[in-house]
Amino acid sequence: MRRFARVALLCLGCGLCSLLYGFSQLALSLEQEPGGGRESQARHPTAFGGRQQAGGGWAAESAGRGEEGAGRCKNLSVSFWNSYWMLPSDVCGMNCFWEAAFRYDYMKTHPSEKMHLAVVACGERLEETVTMLRSAIIFSIKPLQFHIFAEDQLHESFKSTLDDFPYEGKVNYTLYPITFPTESAAEWKKLFKPCASQRLFLPLILKNVDSLLYVDTDILFLRPVDDIWSFLGKFNSTQIAAMAPEHEEPRIGWYNRFARHPYYGVTGINSGVMLMNMTRIRRKYFKNDMTPVRLQWGEILMPLLKKYKLNITWGDQDLLNIMFFHNPESLYVFPCQWNYRPDHCIYGSNCKEAEEEGIFILHGNRGVYHDDKQPTFRAVYEAIKNYSFGDDLVHSLLKPLELELRKTMHTYCGRVYKVFIKQLTRSIRDLHARRSKG
Repeated sequence: MRRFARVALLCLGCGLCSLLYGFSQLALSLEQEPGGGRESQARHPTAFGGRQQAGGGWAAESAGRGEEGAGRCKNLSVSFWNSYWMLPSDVCGMNCFWEAAFRYDYMKTHPSEKMHLAVVACGERLEETVTMLRSAIIFSIKPLQFHIFAEDQLHESFKSTLDDFPYEGKVNYTLYPITFPTESAAEWKKLFKPCASQRLFLPLILKNVDSLLYVDTDILFLRPVDDIWSFLGKFNSTQIAAMAPEHEEPRIGWYNRFARHPYYGVTGINSGVMLMNMTRIRRKYFKNDMTPVRLQWGEILMPLLKKYKLNITWGDQDLLNIMFFHNPESLYVFPCQWNYRPDHCIYGSNCKEAEEEGIFILHGNRGVYHDDKQPTFRAVYEAIKNYSFGDDLVHSLLKPLELELRKTMHTYCGRVYKVFIKQLTRSIRDLHARRSKG
């Protein structure tokens, strides 16, 4: 009987090994299909006719440098803290079946991975960009890596300002020049606002960065960057990016009333806050209305611009709307409180999620941080800009801000001023709790 049990156990083990080998060969064959190959070697930014400059202060890293010790699973493209069995099926190579055995040990030695945040600054956007970075630093938990694309004349100002920030060992930054493909640089530079279309080329420049949060300069974080970063783990196997709708109320929507080109969903999407799984973006072949052949990211941008440049108003954002109109399965849509703009309150409150939970990310487009048209937005901007790191957040930020917000109740946005501090209050409370625990 014992001999029979041993033979049965041996057969079972051989069968399991055969099954594992079959899975690995299947994964290998899938990787060799179009769009399923391993990521090619990173291209240096100079391929776009530019150069890179590493910042100082926070031990700034070289551009495009990937995470050190990224494990044996080279194509992992969500986040290392997700369990292996929760990852979509298309993020790993043939050896990833074996990775589950090593993932826990990796996490014990790499407890927190960096969050990559990119911004593009041109013209008079230095102060606004620095204020955005300050808001990201205040509440975030995991280490941050800033990728700052700026005109050459702004680099020294960025370095001198950022090097004076306290960083507590959790922040690095890299400065980059504004770079476009050399054969069409002039055309991209004049699209919409100066430098705005730079964001379209981030997956091609930062070739070794797996995932990235891009934000406009007029963004303010009212809760940790970690929380929007966590949406990467909610992507299904087809989703490559996440954005918020352009409008909640179709009656005041721009795209559904005026657009002369395709756009995503009912009211379009806003690209001021854009979370990207760039590994997936680089791999994907996109459906389009120019050719029956699907095109990759680097192949589709210029043809899209040539076809629609006379019909687009908002530049690169319009191109993204066209792209995701044809590939709606590739977009994860997050709620409006993650990209709260004046449109959500100047005609009456129309972001229900913000009314219930508060504003998570404030987007001061229309220049509202710098004029008196929307004093509620300007009050939040001034409060964060003037806050000194290390000061008590309640007495130096929250209470003075609430007093200023009460003065704006004569405006539509001021009437709902509590949504501007509801989440901020929680973020300050949570930060105090984390500090008290050491």
